[in-house]
Amino acid sequence: MISKVNTAEKFADFSDYWNPRIAGDLNDSYVKLAKLKGEFMWHTHDEEDEMFLVMKGQLLIRYRDDGEHDVQLEEGEFVIIPRGIEHQPVAPEEVQVMLFEPKSTVNTGNVVNERTVTKMERI
Repeated sequence: MISKVNTAEKFADFSDYWNPRIAGDLNDSYVKLAKLKGEFMWHTHDEEDEMFLVMKGQLLIRYRDDGEHDVQLEEGEFVIIPRGIEHQPVAPEEVQVMLFEPKSTVNTGNVVNERTVTKMERI
């Protein structure tokens, strides 16, 4: 069935951070929504590229190099992080993001800890 998705309504349905929800399926990928706040851990995705689209707020993506390539994202901007690149998302204030990722992507990549989401909720 074809149906539209109102992202503002979907974001209003949850309040926790760093816990992505599935908002749709696109070929072999998920469209995910997440709220972020604070620093996430350094991690990498060895097999998948990752795309962050900032819907509301500001997001810094740090790269494990000399800091020269860090990216500051504003509302309406996105970045694609190529597989194998170690990165750390940082959100000083709450940010709402849409993620486009292969279905195999785990939010913490090569790191497994208390923030690893193994079973995502559909919204």
